[in-house]
Amino acid sequence: MALGGSPAAPAEDEKGGVRTALAGLTTRGRSFLAAGVAAAVCAYVLGQSDLLRVGLLLAVLPLVCATVLFRTRYRVAGSRRLSPARVPAGSEARVHLRMDNVSRLPTGLLMLQDRVPYVLGPRPRFVLDRVEAGGRREVSYRVRSDLRGRYPLGPLQLRLTDPFGMCELTRSFSTYDMLTVIPRVTALPPVRLTGEAKGYGDGRNRSLALAGEDDVIPRGYRHGDDLRRVHWRSTARYGELMVRREEQPQRARCTVLLDTRGVGFRGAGPDSAFEWAVSGTASALVHMLERSFSVRLLTDTGMSVPGEGSDGFAGSGQESADAAGLMMDTLAVIDHSDGAGLSRAYDVLRGGNEGLLVAFLGDLAEDQAAVVAKMRQRSGAAVAFVLDSAAWAQGQGAPPSEAGDARVRMLREAGWTALAVPPGADLADLWRQADHARTSAGPAPTAGTTTGGWA
Repeated sequence: MALGGSPAAPAEDEKGGVRTALAGLTTRGRSFLAAGVAAAVCAYVLGQSDLLRVGLLLAVLPLVCATVLFRTRYRVAGSRRLSPARVPAGSEARVHLRMDNVSRLPTGLLMLQDRVPYVLGPRPRFVLDRVEAGGRREVSYRVRSDLRGRYPLGPLQLRLTDPFGMCELTRSFSTYDMLTVIPRVTALPPVRLTGEAKGYGDGRNRSLALAGEDDVIPRGYRHGDDLRRVHWRSTARYGELMVRREEQPQRARCTVLLDTRGVGFRGAGPDSAFEWAVSGTASALVHMLERSFSVRLLTDTGMSVPGEGSDGFAGSGQESADAAGLMMDTLAVIDHSDGAGLSRAYDVLRGGNEGLLVAFLGDLAEDQAAVVAKMRQRSGAAVAFVLDSAAWAQGQGAPPSEAGDARVRMLREAGWTALAVPPGADLADLWRQADHARTSAGPAPTAGTTTGGWA
């Protein structure tokens, strides 16, 4: 990522040049200036001309150094590269800095400093020795954060010094880069996931008998159709002109619902219930995308990622990769919502044909549990991970509350595969438990057309 090719030249106008130069005097430079003025005053009082010359020399030296340093126009270009630019929480990213001297003159001693947020670690500083004309210097440092989010890196600063150490001036580039810290992703074990009747992935059931990836379905001829697509056998059978219609099979769908209600979670920090839910959502999204599902992220506010489209789900190929990055970026900065209910999410699911529904839920009141129970009717199968904030606030080993157990039973009676999430639970183990519970319970009751499932 380019930090910018603009030279690190003074940004101040000439009007404030003297003031800027004097402000950049170091302790040594100020001491020389004060000593020179004192010596000149004493020489004037005592009438000592030799002492006056010494005082003038001491006073003029830091002023000359400051003027020369301020007038120096170093043409230095810089660049920054993040490796990687999107990193999971708790992992390290390396920042590579490169400085190029694009002028015909060598530079003096340069001190390089990059601005980073405090959560990423200490501010890195580097001392670059003389850089020859056309030369370059490369340095790097590491950053790490246990908190997800988006953090700006930069702008890059250069501190210029004269050979005598009398003056230091700071020059800054104007651009910065953004490091995205996404939630931790847990590798989930493979389970038998069933998608749409014409979906990809394990357990897919092709309803059409025709072979091949392109299913030939005849339809009536329309004005403008290519005559080379005429299906003569169907034309003879139906007594009218029929053409071939090639349709690609659809991918199995999965909606991952994340409850972000502030009233549904307590506590904060990397080990809180809400952060576990966000990490679980990211893990489920990645797992489903790896299984070739068409996936979307849905929150209690009704926000759907990747967003508006033909059906709101991520497509295939590059579109799916872009949607995965968009969903991870959304989870990196997602926070508690002000809402108290899940009705908006239910409205998004009311259209049906939603495939598999995986939900990560916080504390549920009775009315909100009823709304979640009705979501089961809009999906082929539904799996819920319910977090009890009261138990999470007490720490590992805390028993679940009676209200939490009641909500889990309510969801199970509605056809959900619902599991209570104890504090510090491992998502991979819960994922296996959900598969075992689903398999041992047998096919769940469905309402309407089922287009996905967990078998």
